[in-house]
Amino acid sequence: MIPAVKDLQAAFQARGYVTGDALATALRLVVGLGKPLLLEGPAGVGKTEAAKTLADVLGTRLIRLQCYEGLDAQSALYEWNYARQLLHLRAAELRGEAASDDDLYGETFLMPRPLLQAIREPRSAVLLIDEIDRADDAFEAFLLELLAEWQITVPELGTLAAVSRPHVILTSNRSRELSDALRRRCLYHWTEYPSRAQELQIVLSRLPGINETLARQVTDAVHALRALPLGKTPGVAETLDWAAALVSLHADHLDAESLHATLGAVLKLREDQLLAAPTLQGVAAQAQARG
Repeated sequence: MIPAVKDLQAAFQARGYVTGDALATALRLVVGLGKPLLLEGPAGVGKTEAAKTLADVLGTRLIRLQCYEGLDAQSALYEWNYARQLLHLRAAELRGEAASDDDLYGETFLMPRPLLQAIREPRSAVLLIDEIDRADDAFEAFLLELLAEWQITVPELGTLAAVSRPHVILTSNRSRELSDALRRRCLYHWTEYPSRAQELQIVLSRLPGINETLARQVTDAVHALRALPLGKTPGVAETLDWAAALVSLHADHLDAESLHATLGAVLKLREDQLLAAPTLQGVAAQAQARG
């Protein structure tokens, strides 16, 4: 069953992920049209979490390929279990037998990597190709072929066609420009930091025991920090980490002492902490005045 947009939003909300109409519609089309979705935006806005939540909502497997510089097709597709092949050879020698290539390069010794796993799933999985912008042009070109044909050639075994077509989500922090060819094959959604109201809702959903005043103060503080020219802007994950740290210290509001003690949960660069010090002093003072 393909969920309606509102049902999808409600299901995401129940899992602590607040999504707007545009993102919910894009995710619904991934399932309905079978087209890949490119989620682009700054780090920490919940692109990866959207794929994880979609898999949970659909009740299917999440398969994640983490991209990196130098990633090649072989590493993303499959590898052979060389240790097991060697043991097989030795066992054959002890029996006085000769192992053939068919014996050594069969399904028994094939170790599927994420892309091959995804197309061999009996039920459509959610395939997350995370940070595609970290991979190079050659891997991107290979990926285009896979997304078009939905089959993989293993020289020793032949062509392996997809058992089911996965729901594909690609994420990009836009560290480099992706090709027009890849963009043409994908639906597209720009993912921005959530609004104050949305982020407050996320904090309250993910940390149900948090004091609402504290949740609001943390959310306001993070939005004040994002207005600064920081080296590493805090994402939603840092907001949740900061709020959770304060809850673990039994804080019911944000003051100068608790802010200083937990600053490492939200700002991960010393330069950013120094730059943000005046802003955070003002945040603590306002919180105390309202307190």
